Amino acid sequence: MKYEAAYKDLLSAPVNLTWEITKKCNLHCSHCLSAETIKHCDDELSFEQCCSFIDELYRMSVFQINFGGGEPFLREDFIDILNYTHKKGITTCVSTNGTTLNDSLAKKLTAMDLLYIQVSLDGAAAETNDRIRGKGSFDRIIKGIEHLVNHSFPNLSINTVVTAINFREILDLYELGRRYEAKTRLSRFRPSGNAKKVWEEYHLSKEQLAELSEFLSSHRDVLTGDSFFSITAQDRRDLALNMCGAARMTCSVSPDGKIYPCAFLQDDFFISGRAGRDSFESVWNNAPVFNMIRNIRVEACETCPRFNICHGGCPAVAYFLTKSLNQSDPECMLSFQEYLSQNESAGIAS
Repeated sequence: MKYEAAYKDLLSAPVNLTWEITKKCNLHCSHCLSAETIKHCDDELSFEQCCSFIDELYRMSVFQINFGGGEPFLREDFIDILNYTHKKGITTCVSTNGTTLNDSLAKKLTAMDLLYIQVSLDGAAAETNDRIRGKGSFDRIIKGIEHLVNHSFPNLSINTVVTAINFREILDLYELGRRYEAKTRLSRFRPSGNAKKVWEEYHLSKEQLAELSEFLSSHRDVLTGDSFFSITAQDRRDLALNMCGAARMTCSVSPDGKIYPCAFLQDDFFISGRAGRDSFESVWNNAPVFNMIRNIRVEACETCPRFNICHGGCPAVAYFLTKSLNQSDPECMLSFQEYLSQNESAGIAS
């Protein structure tokens, strides 16, 4: 059966891991993924605990750590943590809001060979971005990007969470990235953290999802790092994952060390262990929640002609919208194609 073949093998370690390294943040984004987790965060792992955890990841041959927050650069020892990670030969990607970047910091970062930086920007115009990320943030983010560009930082991307608020500025954001010689990365808006509170206002309509799918097909250089496979056309199949990587290729860690199968599944139910206390290798191989995620069967999708492209879509979206991990992604391409086709037929009939 093609479903069983898709999920048969378990990697000995995640390919990459998302680590929210600090709960400190200087912005209050209305769609913040980590807002609830950070609010209930007990503390932060010490520098020594961070190094010990990095040692574990090194022994397991984890390829990349994606550092986020909060705002990573507000942690006083974060540069030391980056240096220690690079010393172990582990590639890093830092997701930053860009507002803390200055000339001196940009110079230090440019000297790091194993570093990628992703700056968050949620609008091509100040009015749009600032509605989401806070008044005055657009100008500060652009200045941060310019500090990196002025030092010729080589591995820069600008990330936008696609919402109904900024949807009409996607092409402008793409052109903005080209001006700065930065890659454009689009992230899917999902109902986790603060996003649950603004879901009705921010989520894309079926018409917008269809238009976004067309945009991605016509701009193959745009990066889509997370679960866009549910709306991805056949022509982008070779550019990214075609299935959920939670507990299979990736997982996430909170500032106080809580381990989750995915950055978008950070409810208490999904806590699977704690870095600094539990063996990460044991969590990866044996945690009941991880094994549950690996064994999800979206049976309604198994006969779908798109099954080999998305394998049921994003369980996190299904969980928060339907209260079940075993439901198909409510925003899958097939659902909005059928919706648009029915409306078109109804329009012709009337």
